Amino acid sequence: MPLLGDFCLLFALALAAYCFVVGIIGFIRKDEIGFRLTETARRAGMASFFAVTIAALVLVWAGLNNDFSIAYIQQHSNRALPTPYKIAVLWSGQEGSLLFWSWLLATYAFVLRIRHKVDTRLFATASTVLAGVQVFFLLITFFVANPFGMMSTVAADGNGLNPLLQYPEMVIHPPMLYLGYVGFSVPFAFALAALMMRYPGEKWIHITRRWTMVTWLFLTCGISLGAHWAYAVLGWGGYWGW
Repeated sequence: MPLLGDFCLLFALALAAYCFVVGIIGFIRKDEIGFRLTETARRAGMASFFAVTIAALVLVWAGLNNDFSIAYIQQHSNRALPTPYKIAVLWSGQEGSLLFWSWLLATYAFVLRIRHKVDTRLFATASTVLAGVQVFFLLITFFVANPFGMMSTVAADGNGLNPLLQYPEMVIHPPMLYLGYVGFSVPFAFALAALMMRYPGEKWIHITRRWTMVTWLFLTCGISLGAHWAYAVLGWGGYWGW
């Protein structure tokens, strides 16, 4: 299974890189060939979502099945850990968090690419920008902080999850924050696309308003949950002692 996760990460990186490079070529070429290249780039970007999804599911499966041959699972989980926290292991450490970040980014990009008919040219350019961001995070996840690194010797049990993180709200708090932080890459992509295209009018602002409001809502929920966790678990008092 770790080999499958590694392969899916590498495949997702290749697809995102194709989407980025071919998307740039399609942006420069404004003829029929450029349009076809842009369409293949969009489909490659959508396919990268499925590759990252499989990689994330492999890591969750490894945590649920106590696969301590994977170094990340051995360091952040153990056999006695309740199931919700075993799922939360995905975002409990650096390597898993980067994979989770890459998956959320691929999810947002997938939704954007599905809705490309709203404004084909604008969405194609924004998709290319997001593909560039995807390439950056997938490069880090695969080459710098790979969550599928193997142990030289397999331990009978893992180190377990940090006790401070074993709190119900901490299962929800990090995903809410990630959904907010990652979600703001979409308004960024549209803003950069509008600048590159010298997009007339304010249509792109109306398109991004919904994205911005949704991501802002996720951030609000995440910070509220984190504030209560800090009050109940860390004993900071009040709303962080203010």
